[in-house]
Amino acid sequence: MTDATPNAIGAKNKARPGRLRLILLVALSVLSLGGGLVAAVGPARVMQLAGLGGEAQEAAAEAAPEDEAAGEVLRAALAGDPARMAMPFEEIIVNITATTASGRQTSRFLKLDLALIYDASQPGAERLEERRIYLRDSFQDYLRTLDERDLRGSLGLADLKSELLRRARAVAGADIAHEILVSDMIVQ
Repeated sequence: MTDATPNAIGAKNKARPGRLRLILLVALSVLSLGGGLVAAVGPARVMQLAGLGGEAQEAAAEAAPEDEAAGEVLRAALAGDPARMAMPFEEIIVNITATTASGRQTSRFLKLDLALIYDASQPGAERLEERRIYLRDSFQDYLRTLDERDLRGSLGLADLKSELLRRARAVAGADIAHEILVSDMIVQ
């Protein structure tokens, strides 16, 4: 009768069970590191690093504008009327209030990237560009009074845009301003 224990089989084949586990552990580690690299830099960049192409994708990425989404929104808004102009503002960061679940008042940050669309053919349009800092100040004054609840949902965004537009028209002194475009709004 033969001895069929795992040790006897390993002794016959002269294989060490620890060596197989080590090989599997190393293979699993290499696969995990490779997956992490792909997740971190993307498959196209990994292919480029490995020397397997990616030059066409890199050239296309360099040719594309840095903020392509915001540029598309502005181009779409201005496409219908050549007299329409866009006045983008630098990002605005203000503190707003929020209420925690326990009812305590706390502070949150609101980051807003926006552009004002106006009609350059109307009289007084050149004055709007001169009053940019006053527009920004008026926007910040309003934004600081907001509560986090004021910005919830599509109704909150619509109210925000209409109030900013009302303030832009008040600062400009005419109905030159047509629309407020919000490209980014982050509450943190």
